[in-house]
Amino acid sequence: MRNAIKLAGVALGLSLSAFSMADEAPTSEQEAKTLPLEELRRFSEVFDRIKSAYVEPVDDAKVLEDAIRGMIAGLDPHSTYLEPKAFEELQVHTSGEFGGVGIEITMDDGFIRVIAPIDDTPATKAGIKAGDIVTRIDGDSVKSMSLDESISKMRGKAGSEVVLTILRDGEDKPLEITVVRDVIQVTSVKQRMLNEDYGYIRITQFQAKTGQDLEKALEKLQASNELKGLVLDLRNNPGGVLQAAVSVVDAFIDDGKIVYTEGRLPTSDVEFNATQETLVPDVPVVVLINSGSASASEIVAGALQDHKRAIIMGTGSFGKGSVQTILPLTDKRALKLTTARYFTPSGRSIQADGIQPDVVVENAELKRVKGRTLIKEKDLTGHLTNGDEDAKAAEQAAVAEAAQNLAQRDYQLYEALNLLKALSIIGSVQK
Repeated sequence: MRNAIKLAGVALGLSLSAFSMADEAPTSEQEAKTLPLEELRRFSEVFDRIKSAYVEPVDDAKVLEDAIRGMIAGLDPHSTYLEPKAFEELQVHTSGEFGGVGIEITMDDGFIRVIAPIDDTPATKAGIKAGDIVTRIDGDSVKSMSLDESISKMRGKAGSEVVLTILRDGEDKPLEITVVRDVIQVTSVKQRMLNEDYGYIRITQFQAKTGQDLEKALEKLQASNELKGLVLDLRNNPGGVLQAAVSVVDAFIDDGKIVYTEGRLPTSDVEFNATQETLVPDVPVVVLINSGSASASEIVAGALQDHKRAIIMGTGSFGKGSVQTILPLTDKRALKLTTARYFTPSGRSIQADGIQPDVVVENAELKRVKGRTLIKEKDLTGHLTNGDEDAKAAEQAAVAEAAQNLAQRDYQLYEALNLLKALSIIGSVQK
């Protein structure tokens, strides 16, 4: 039995000295380093029973690889054993161009939960939503798949189709949604003017160049306009590169802590601080978040909230406050292992709680209530004119129509713009 345990230990990459200590009377100092002998015997026994009793012959290497996958999968939803193909796909994914359907996912009780669909991807066009639970991929249950296997099954040649079976809150039965795969080219930062005074920036995902892209977007917005306010939209942003999130926060503040991490490894305790240079020092900012805002998005929202640099609006975020480190192994394999937790500048842990908005605004559809039309001065026969009545009426009608269209298209953004206008009015009154 002892030899069997030693062989199992070697196969799992454990040192033999750890096993030899288990048979000796440990000192208090050694006790913390010993491995549980009873559990190792059980592992060896299970391995032996599989070898001798399973209905078909099994390959030793495959059984041990499966054991490694199970060992990592039992830790948390974000730790993963990366085989060569998965390791390569992870590196491609963070570069901003990859093939597939365009969703960020996590494991949830054996099923796949959508953290967020990525903007302008097949998943968004097909109607996949944050919070959807994928139970089947092309008819195959995901219960028996690892996260990497599920991702691999959704990837494929551009133009090919994949059918996702979805459970969604509010729906009585599962939905079958056909998604046409495409090459996913993610545009990290988008910008536009909401009107002549207020800017809008959407960050879809945090990539290596997001900080640079944000700087360019802000330069474009400020080139011909003196901004009175800015909306930073992080809704359905699944996160990404930590340094990119730090760069985004640094664009808005000139001093203080941005985020820090704590873990068991000495290298896990890291603190990021702002530099003195800011891109938008005085402009009021509203940050939009929802349940699809995760990880790096929560770092940005939490930091700006703690520094009182922005008003956070929307609904509570996803709550992924853990750090994953890629630990390379031999044969082009790696572990994506959770090694630390994120904390906001004030010491709040993001994990499981997420970021709660300062102003809660649910996503809603706005409907105008039709009422009785009241008579105004201009409706009276023989009323006095003010000289430019027609021009003013046309301008007011255009503004009202634009506001109504925005309210119907994106109610949360409509409320964010209203808040910025109110802040601008208050600021001008106080001056």
